[in-house]
Parts: sequence; C-alpha cells; structure tokens
Amino acid sequence: MSQSLLIVSRQAPWSGPGAREALDIVLAGGAFDLPIGLLFLDDGVFQLSAAQQPSALQQKDLSANLQALPLFGVEALYASARSLLERGLAAEPLTLAVEVLDDAALTGLIERYDQVITL
Repeated sequence: MSQSLLIVSRQAPWSGPGAREALDIVLAGGAFDLPIGLLFLDDGVFQLSAAQQPSALQQKDLSANLQALPLFGVEALYASARSLLERGLAAEPLTLAVEVLDDAALTGLIERYDQVITL
C-alpha cells in the first residue's frame, strides 16, 4: 500500500522555483497513482489567480500545468481560506477547483496524510 503524500505549495508562481517544483512532484506522483494532495498556502494561493502575467517577469505560466492535475488523477486540491483572504483573492474566481479550508480543517487535513512536503 502506498503512503499518502501532501505537497504544500507556499511560494508565488513568480518568486522562484518552489511553485514549479511542487507542481512537478504532484504530477509525478499522480502519474504513478500515488495517493497525493496539493495544498496552496501563504503566497502559494497566488498560483490560483486568473490575473497572472508571468511574461512580464520573464517566467513561464503554470496555469496549463495546474489544469493538467485532474488528467494525472490529482483531485485532492486545497487552499487556505485565510491565505486567500489576506491576499485579496477570497472573492476572486480561481483558475482551479479547490476545496477552501479554514485553519482547523487545515490541521485535520495535514494529519490525514502519511507524508507532508512543504515547498
């Protein structure tokens, strides 16, 4: 039996390689049918914003990769309600269907997974 894995993505898509690396791990895990989840926390919720302009920063757009998650069997997608609210994204439509969780639910989520990797 495979151990479950939760990837916590805490970096904005333009702040360095962390967001892309988290996404690569999730896609690879999904390709191998691992029980895997992805949590967008802190600045990581900016990956869910539709108003991104990565070309202005000479960065690649991650939205196509994010849209591929369900194709790889990754459907356990979560976002922090507090992180969305603090960054002004709570009322904005998100590019990905995620389950928005409050702090108490986040604690329960993390406890459900065997392994947690934060990037």
